[in-house]
Amino acid sequence: MTEEPYVLVLYYSTGGATQSLAMEIARGIDSVPGIHPKIRTVPDIQSANDSTVPSTAKSTHPFCKKEDLKLCSGLSLGSGTRFGNMAAQLKYFLDSTADIWSSNQLEGKPASVFCSSSSMHGGQESTLLSMMIPLLHHGMVITGVPYSVEELGVTRTGGSPYGPSHVTGEGKPFFELSQDEVVIARKTGERIARLALKLS
Repeated sequence: MTEEPYVLVLYYSTGGATQSLAMEIARGIDSVPGIHPKIRTVPDIQSANDSTVPSTAKSTHPFCKKEDLKLCSGLSLGSGTRFGNMAAQLKYFLDSTADIWSSNQLEGKPASVFCSSSSMHGGQESTLLSMMIPLLHHGMVITGVPYSVEELGVTRTGGSPYGPSHVTGEGKPFFELSQDEVVIARKTGERIARLALKLS
């Protein structure tokens, strides 16, 4: 019996906000029959090589194995912003996937990206765009957020055509998403799940 197809939700989060987005994207994926989310994170670069170094990541999910990535039917990739780019920990993991690239394991599969920042102009769009680059090299089909998602046109927090995002609100916990951010994330999850089923 073959395993039900899954969308890999792969993220790195230090404050919990990116993890909150990952959970909402997973809920969107889970709403589509015939496919399920598999949520994974990546270790700190030091702890990947030295088990005595504690991780700064805020996550309850297991570390991603290459097999998780290779066998997925779709991918949703998330990170907090780091000077307008993805976190080094996530980039470090992606840099280790040349064997998956050389065997075209991800070619033709849909992918989306998501991120969070502590301010409205914290480099969200450049982070999302930079996260797409290695996925394009893998031959993945990049999907964003269409304006048929009405919340995209009214959000005063996170969310862009490039992917779901979160902006930390004043006086709110860092990881607490706005209602618009929740809806955008869930609809993105649903969209990539449907695309994964169509393309697989």
